[in-house]
Amino acid sequence: MWTEPPLPLHEALSGIFGSVSLASWIFLLVPQLLENYREGSAEGISLAFLVVWFIGDLANFFGAVWAGLVPTVIALAVYFCFADAILITQCLYYNFLNERKAALQAKLVSDGSASDDPEQPLLRRNSDNIGLPGSRRRSSVSTKRRDSSLRSPLPTIAEVENSGRAWLKNAICIILICLAGCLGWVIAWKLGAWKPTSAEDDTSPHPAVGAEILGYLSAVAYLGARVPQIVKNHRERSCEGLSLLFFMLSLLGNATYGAGILFHSIDSQYVVTNLPWLIGSLGTMFEDTLIFIQFHIYAKKEDEDSSAIE
Repeated sequence: MWTEPPLPLHEALSGIFGSVSLASWIFLLVPQLLENYREGSAEGISLAFLVVWFIGDLANFFGAVWAGLVPTVIALAVYFCFADAILITQCLYYNFLNERKAALQAKLVSDGSASDDPEQPLLRRNSDNIGLPGSRRRSSVSTKRRDSSLRSPLPTIAEVENSGRAWLKNAICIILICLAGCLGWVIAWKLGAWKPTSAEDDTSPHPAVGAEILGYLSAVAYLGARVPQIVKNHRERSCEGLSLLFFMLSLLGNATYGAGILFHSIDSQYVVTNLPWLIGSLGTMFEDTLIFIQFHIYAKKEDEDSSAIE
């Protein structure tokens, strides 16, 4: 009786890493969407970052279709283009809404400046930032910096506990994503929906030049997309308004995506075929690490600036 040969370990690991990567990408933008909704503002995230990333996803989609990559990669590219569009639309909506609020506030202040009421300037100064999420963010940071010299450098117990809870919550989310990816792969394998690729498939012909160009374009876009965000964080000395879990999922997705490719095969032709996607995934891990460092530095500075509010 014929029996199916045992699944090689490297193929199993490739499938598991690929499934974890897929789970990470599916939930990637959810934390930032929730962060923007909770803040009522998208000021923390760079719109240039999202637009360039969207261009990279479009190039990735067309390049994957042209190169005839596996359906999972193509489906993920389609999903991510839609997810990018949703996040960009949300950011544009909040930016437009807050600009209208700012214009209305400026008009009210301008109309009030013509009043002869001696108390009006004082009222105007006290209400400059009312109702403006973006202005509230900037004024809160500047206020903390102005008062920092008068306060103790030691963080309060409540701040330490809140920071610890946030990291614990993010860690639990990462673990759940990994478990969901592993479980999804096991179910797909048992049901026959996932099967290891044979060695003969790795010797496929070289992809079309156009597909390669689009692949490298997507890699360049992915690598360049985070630069505006890194510069914005550095200029404002703050990562407020950004979701840390968003970048943690990005790092997890990129790492497992690259691992899934390399565990499948390290044949030179196979690696060359997937090189643009490897560069785009593994290269951005360095930039994600820079953003993690910014989170640590600026969060610590803000804690010091606001440690003695009470």
